[in-house]
Amino acid sequence: MTTGPEDRRKFLKGAAAVPAALLLAGEASLLSPPAAAARPARSEAYEPVYFTPAEWAFINAATDRLIPSDEHGPGAVDLNVPEFIDRQMETEYGHGGLWYLQGPFHPEADATLGYQLRYSPRDFYRVAIAEINLACRQAHDKDFADLPAAMQDVVLSALEKNAIPLASTRASEFFIQLLANTREGYFADPMYGGNRAMGGWKMIGFPGARADFKDWSARPGQVYPLGPVSIRGGKG
Repeated sequence: MTTGPEDRRKFLKGAAAVPAALLLAGEASLLSPPAAAARPARSEAYEPVYFTPAEWAFINAATDRLIPSDEHGPGAVDLNVPEFIDRQMETEYGHGGLWYLQGPFHPEADATLGYQLRYSPRDFYRVAIAEINLACRQAHDKDFADLPAAMQDVVLSALEKNAIPLASTRASEFFIQLLANTREGYFADPMYGGNRAMGGWKMIGFPGARADFKDWSARPGQVYPLGPVSIRGGKG
């Protein structure tokens, strides 16, 4: 997995292709020539409700590598994506209330059959992070969060390719979950904890919850001239 400017543009272009209604949604299950966005200052320290200190360190480090801050705009940690993910763990989504979690499970089944693990999202994070940190300690004597950034990229790439054996789950499945939640936190409405100061929307020129921007939907390639508006009326 690489994280250079070209990869970042491709990553965010793909995320921005999600329908606008989903960018406004807060539940992770529902899930532009942009100017270089000003980097928002980070908010006051957030105390996680669900994640343990070790898990919280992993979430911050991993999301920071998935969307690092650069000349194109703010990174995931700048936009409070870890807070978004933590808050999602206490929702119906996080508890698996919107998922079918009764067996039998067939982890090796074709992807078209959907999610094939017994874990709710919150349980998935708890199990996978512990086993990833164990693998990092066995290989490098450090938890993931304590590794150099370049090595963190290597680990994330290995997870994506399912190249790290985990005892209780598939590494690639967890990478899919982490990447999806990171994207959602980067682009969801700020009322759900992420996308601080609508930094993600500003970077791609997304108008947010403005009541009327229909005329601009038929002007591909033109920059929308007004800043975004959040569901609660905040203006960016």
